[in-house]
Amino acid sequence: MEQRLTKLWYRDPAGPSWLVPLSWLYGAAIHVRRKAYARHWLTTHRVGKPVVVVGNLTVGGTGKTPLVIWLARHLTARGLKVGIVSRGYGSQAGEAPRLVSETSNWQDVGDEPLLLYRATGCATLIGRDRVAAASALVAQGVDVIVADDGLQHLRLARDCEIVVVDGSRGFGNGRLLPAGPLRDPVSRVADADLIVINGVAEHSSLRSVGIPTQTRALQMTLLPGEAVRLDGEESPRSLEDFRGRPVHAVAGIGNPARFFRDLRARGLDVIEHPFADHHPFAPHDLSFGDALPVLMTEKDAVKCVSFADPRLWSVPTAAMFSEAQARELLDHVLRKIESRSSV
Repeated sequence: MEQRLTKLWYRDPAGPSWLVPLSWLYGAAIHVRRKAYARHWLTTHRVGKPVVVVGNLTVGGTGKTPLVIWLARHLTARGLKVGIVSRGYGSQAGEAPRLVSETSNWQDVGDEPLLLYRATGCATLIGRDRVAAASALVAQGVDVIVADDGLQHLRLARDCEIVVVDGSRGFGNGRLLPAGPLRDPVSRVADADLIVINGVAEHSSLRSVGIPTQTRALQMTLLPGEAVRLDGEESPRSLEDFRGRPVHAVAGIGNPARFFRDLRARGLDVIEHPFADHHPFAPHDLSFGDALPVLMTEKDAVKCVSFADPRLWSVPTAAMFSEAQARELLDHVLRKIESRSSV
């Protein structure tokens, strides 16, 4: 079903769909909800410290997690104590916020929060109620909160919004759920501080819809690093070392094709194995009847360490910007943080 919807959402042109009337209802509900917050019929809560939201308009992966990691590391390097809040999709956490630790099980806290904690070392809390999670981080003494995928969580007041867009998929067919991939209308980007486009802005929707002139758009590149064997029994290896024979590539992320494309760009002969986003991997999922290497994303790797064998390798991905755009992004976020801190 997920693959069928993805094909429907990202085909060009959009074409007719019996789901369009449902999209109209979804859009009406969004409009009423935003109006309720704008007129203070529903309450937005400030938690006492600056909040930076990194989110997207579409369902599925756009590159938010690498950007959150980049931002948390750079803010930490500036001497700020950073806390991260996340929904913890797929976790078994209840309503109360739960702290992620090195010994956390991904089934308890979710795959992305565990990856965020291990990649940044920042205090990371998950919870359906992001206001409660952010408040708990403030109680721990953080200076700034980075909210992973909190664009639609309007109860949590924010001081800076960054919207991430996949350059190869754009806004899809431009329709709201369920006829399209949009969780918010494209016009929502006009409210954001910055747009970060992951990769080249090649999708037709980015040209036809465009980015509002008052909103600055930056380009981010995701750069694969050295492969790390999951069982830790071998030093990291350059991806070029895997050339010369086929490799299995596994991806249970929002856009598996991006991972496969990145590996091929490094000269690898890839056998693709796409899975649904947040797939709960088990050993049989990675049994392919041969001894070829199996490369996977870091997000998938946190779920496979417990049954690691010599075939399994994790490929970390880092967000990269030009020097000028990295400075612009960080300076803008710091100005927003300082503005809130001085209030």
